[in-house]
Amino acid sequence: MYVREAHPVDGWRMESNDRVGVAVAQPKSSFQRTEVAAKCHELLEMNMPMLVDEIDDRVGRAYSGMPDRLYVIDREGKVAFKSGRGPFRFLPGEMEQALIMLLLDEGPAVKDTPLDTPVPQQGARP
Repeated sequence: MYVREAHPVDGWRMESNDRVGVAVAQPKSSFQRTEVAAKCHELLEMNMPMLVDEIDDRVGRAYSGMPDRLYVIDREGKVAFKSGRGPFRFLPGEMEQALIMLLLDEGPAVKDTPLDTPVPQQGARP
């Protein structure tokens, strides 16, 4: 989840960001935030989808995600794991263990039915 910019050039600017060419002003609209998030996604070569918080920061406040926080949300939408505040108080290995335990608790995956496979109607004869 991409939330409020932690180190914008018009806020708590970081020299380390300047050294690597990251110079972003705090977005003032959802459109601007989405543009910044898309650029971040591309530059980091992320291979998973990125969600973007609304400009009112409702998700960031609800999950107290600043500056960084790792969460695992189960299939029912419940928090299965919450790390300490990052980047220094979480350990990715803890999240990995939570994911493993969650997957083990779920049991074997249900085999998906291909979309082009007809599903028999109840009472129909083959």
